Amino acid sequence: MPRLDVYQVLRELPVPLEYEGPCPGGQVGAAYVRWPDGHRSVLTRGPDVSELLASARAAGVPAPRYELVHPPVVVQELLPGTTPHMPTAATVRSMIEVNRRCRGVLAGRPDLPGLRLHLRADGPGFCLHGPPRAYDSRTRRLLDQVEEVGRAFPDTLEGEDLVHTDFHPENVLTDAAGTVTGVIDWDGATRGDAGFDLFTLRFDLAHRAPHLAPLLTPGPDSGSQASVPASVALVSWAHMSLRMADWAIRHFTASDVTTWLDIADRLRPAEI
Repeated sequence: MPRLDVYQVLRELPVPLEYEGPCPGGQVGAAYVRWPDGHRSVLTRGPDVSELLASARAAGVPAPRYELVHPPVVVQELLPGTTPHMPTAATVRSMIEVNRRCRGVLAGRPDLPGLRLHLRADGPGFCLHGPPRAYDSRTRRLLDQVEEVGRAFPDTLEGEDLVHTDFHPENVLTDAAGTVTGVIDWDGATRGDAGFDLFTLRFDLAHRAPHLAPLLTPGPDSGSQASVPASVALVSWAHMSLRMADWAIRHFTASDVTTWLDIADRLRPAEI
């Protein structure tokens, strides 16, 4: 997607907002804006998931309110805290607690679509099968494993939980103690099994902070309750392996591709 053209967007909004600078990070772009009454918000491009976020907040998840929806742009509440450049154990434990609060949030909502895994065919701009098939023998072998999982399981991960789908430390805000004060970037939010988000976090920590990975392993030493059912772990592994390998092939370097292939190998469930 093209970068957000903030000035063009501001001219089209029904409310006069003042641009105050870009938000850090992100692939598409987000900007700080100020309302006529003086309060600040975040402007970005994305779908209207305000109903899902209202359910999240009711369950104690620190998700932002959408203050203005003007498709394809949303203006959302500016939450407190800062993005942790390097997560701490306190942050990971706090993220696990946020994940717990997402469980059962969408019970009784079969009208909402389940989480698509894209293990059999290309996803919408990510989880593409062609690049790993063409890159080298190692990525082809990984894709064969991913598609084998896709043939054995439904391509939709059902459940009654709210799933963020990109749950990693760069998408949370924390206070000075490392406690999560906000979860951002809910563009892909959907209904499914919250174990998917824990597996996404496992992939990220394996790259960003391997020393914190044991916090996601249930047991008396870690004190974690972050268990993921075997079948959920298997399809989540297949999705994340494809997603990260494909993205690295198309956007990063050969060494990045190798890094994500190594992580996929380390996190591969025994069932494969």
